[in-house]
Amino acid sequence: MMTKSAMVLLILLPSILFVSAQELRNPAASQTPLAGQAASSGSLRQIVPAHYVYSTTNAGRVFSSGVVVTSDGALVVDALDSEAIARAERESISSIIKQPVRYLVSSSFHDPFSKGNIAYADVFKIGHENYRAGLLDQMVRGGASAEEQRARLPNETFRDRVTFYFGGKEIQVLYFGRAHTQGDSIVFVPQDRIAYLSEVFFSEEFPNMAQGYGVSWLRVLDAVMALEADIFVPGHGPIPEDPRRTRAGLQRMRQILIDARDAIQNEIARGATEDQAAAAVKLQQYEKLPTYTAQREVTVRRMYKELTGNIP
Repeated sequence: MMTKSAMVLLILLPSILFVSAQELRNPAASQTPLAGQAASSGSLRQIVPAHYVYSTTNAGRVFSSGVVVTSDGALVVDALDSEAIARAERESISSIIKQPVRYLVSSSFHDPFSKGNIAYADVFKIGHENYRAGLLDQMVRGGASAEEQRARLPNETFRDRVTFYFGGKEIQVLYFGRAHTQGDSIVFVPQDRIAYLSEVFFSEEFPNMAQGYGVSWLRVLDAVMALEADIFVPGHGPIPEDPRRTRAGLQRMRQILIDARDAIQNEIARGATEDQAAAAVKLQQYEKLPTYTAQREVTVRRMYKELTGNIP
């Protein structure tokens, strides 16, 4: 449970509130691990002192959770896709770091990043108000029990940012707008110049746009890259041995969205329908990236709708 001193230090900007569930479109089916396949056992890797990433592999894809260590305990970013995986991560933290987990910050409400919240019922949980709405809607649709809902939902939500001080570190939880979902959070630790991006950053993968907002996502990436950070931890994909090279990887992902947006805008300008744009915009320069085949058309159609004002 959160200590009394940590509660006192928690500074919420602006006022925190809860919101009701809202309708979400186009379920991100390709985001969910394949039926009958379980994620492999994870491993905890130190990125730089006091910062770790716990990663699992499912169907060849890497799913990662961040860990920030302080003198008062640890903060976890995303709980991954099952109670078992989350408990394995907590055991790894306990065995290597010798610190209890005090906070869980969640970004994407999709099950592969939030199902493990069940293993954090004793931890103070934070998420954007749109994250809470999306998670609650997803659980209601999926028939989750009241007990599971209580275990997974955040204790606190926020609109734009929440800043708190934990074990001598300033922790900023930031919302820059819609990206992979409507409620993606960025966790930034200024003194260590590191940002945890969850599913805002697909490293060396074609991004998943099933419930995304590609044009807005670009603006989010611009805001992220303006942070005084040297390291950007992805939710998907590899992290280079030199973690400072993640900035270049983030720039490459940004370029995918730029190229898609520009090509779709060209098709719209010549009067192309959504079907015509989906057929014409191939983005073949990225065809060797994992998930390109599954996500290329999804991305084009989703961004076409966004550019033509057909996504609210």
